[in-house]
Amino acid sequence: MSVYEAIRVRRDVRAEFTGEVVDDATLWRILEAAHRAPSVGNSQPWDFVVVREPSTLRAFADHVAVKRAEFAAALPPERAATFEPIKIEGITESGTGIVVSYDHGRGGPQVLGRATIPETGVYSAVLAIQNLWLAATAEGVGVGWVSFYDPEFLADLVGLPRGIQPIAWLCVGPVHEFQQTPDLERFGWRTGRPLRDAVHHETYRA
Repeated sequence: MSVYEAIRVRRDVRAEFTGEVVDDATLWRILEAAHRAPSVGNSQPWDFVVVREPSTLRAFADHVAVKRAEFAAALPPERAATFEPIKIEGITESGTGIVVSYDHGRGGPQVLGRATIPETGVYSAVLAIQNLWLAATAEGVGVGWVSFYDPEFLADLVGLPRGIQPIAWLCVGPVHEFQQTPDLERFGWRTGRPLRDAVHHETYRA
């Protein structure tokens, strides 16, 4: 699969996991791809916590369910009705969670390229996630990014040291298929916009 094909078919997977656990060799290749991402000052500020213990997966899924309910309760009735059938996670179904964390202290106090834009450190960790996602897609492995959680809860759950920030919980596992249309479009939550609306020349124009 070419990188362009992987970009085209990549999906945020929720309901398509087979229930099988991704094998260790494939998982290592995916993590190696993530670890080869570019990073500001070559700081490589990420770490990857692989979670497979069923009780930990269940505990996180239960926490996410509470946060999902809180979000749903805050929506206007018509948006709540649209949101209701949308599945937001495949934590237990995937069988593997990868917590991507960020260490602002990695690389020392003077990280080349980060002095004026501190966020480039977090951007680097997100680039690692993108590498992981595309590599997984090329392997026929699905990835779902879970973002309904309290960072403090997740940090405690996987034992992150003080000062280490959780960036993402990724559900990773083999899938039956990749959906042709993203879930949020299929369920009517929000459609994408065409490239021509996102490209500006010389200056930004609304």
